[in-house]
Amino acid sequence: MIFIGDDWAQDHHDVHLMDDTGARLASKRLPEGVAGIAALYELIAAHTSTAEEVVIGIETDRGLWVNALVGAGYQVYAINPLAASRYRDRHHVSGAKSDAADAKLLADLVRTDRHNHRPIAGDSADADAIKVLARGHQNLIWTRTRHSNALRSGLREYFPAAIAAFATLHDRDALAVLARAATPAEARHLSVPSIVSALKKAGRQRNLDKRAREIQAVLRSEHLAAPAPLTAALAATTRAQVAMLLELNKQIDALHDALATHFDAHPDADIYLSLPGLGVVLGARVLGEFGDDPDRYTTAKCRKNYAGTSPVTIASGKKRVVVARYVRNDRLYDAIDRWALSALTSSPGARIYYDQRRAAKDTHHEALRALGNRFVGILHGCLNHRTHYDEHTAWGHRRTTPKTLAA
Repeated sequence: MIFIGDDWAQDHHDVHLMDDTGARLASKRLPEGVAGIAALYELIAAHTSTAEEVVIGIETDRGLWVNALVGAGYQVYAINPLAASRYRDRHHVSGAKSDAADAKLLADLVRTDRHNHRPIAGDSADADAIKVLARGHQNLIWTRTRHSNALRSGLREYFPAAIAAFATLHDRDALAVLARAATPAEARHLSVPSIVSALKKAGRQRNLDKRAREIQAVLRSEHLAAPAPLTAALAATTRAQVAMLLELNKQIDALHDALATHFDAHPDADIYLSLPGLGVVLGARVLGEFGDDPDRYTTAKCRKNYAGTSPVTIASGKKRVVVARYVRNDRLYDAIDRWALSALTSSPGARIYYDQRRAAKDTHHEALRALGNRFVGILHGCLNHRTHYDEHTAWGHRRTTPKTLAA
């Protein structure tokens, strides 16, 4: 067996090769890219000709370099940087650190402790594509939220009527009106037909006259005014933020369409969509973060642990407490939290389970976490057995009494 530690950086990789006794075979700094990966292949070939005998530890699970390692047939372990840091503390107390030393540390880690870590999942390219699109879509939504908050902050300085008129500033109605009237003076001169025209152009089809009159009344109400030079400057920033939000909305819709296309084509999509509370976007996020490697999660408990929905027990002496798991995939946890909330209106069993948790003095978020934990277990069973969700099978045994609340 050959054990390799790969400490990667943006433009190079420090690698350390050792045998099963820990003896150094080679160490070298390699460039990123084709030349570097070819040099690594040659370095490995000098010591073994069997790819299955090569075990590599690296602190990432994605990228072209990692894909090349997996494609070569090597056993690749993605080591959490926090776990690598703790491993370093086990062996070195001086605090010294270098890229070459970290490469040796990773090689040692996979040589002695790889049974405590998991190899990189063998997800399909389709699942990886869904993950990329889902994360990109979510990133754009987060960016839109930041710009929307910045727009709100600016309007508060000189145009509070706009905030009163629109509950959501990235909404099509708000952006359509603000694009035409970025100052209080411009807004007061907007007629109802002008507002109707803006709303219609933005895509609104119903209640045009009623909504236009409501907007006009609020925009013409009395509010404190800022000095003219400040108003002009803030209006310029408002126009810029409105233009950015309009483009963000356009790109979010485009990514949504691409995400839906990829997700619908995945063989597991029907199973995900059969679960209450999961639509295309949430279903794609959950599938992308879990992946589709059938061997990655051996039990439902493993899947729950990765999701971060299962609790953690801390026991020492007479002390024993059960707390939430905070070392987790935050994107997946967020998706499951939203999934559990959405399921409350579409699954009677989920509603009963949530109410039971609340009756047992759980907070809203604790009850949602328990419900999400339960749904992850149900999803695991559906995927393992290749069956769609069934409400009675999922909750029939829990509808009698609130005695048993374990997930």
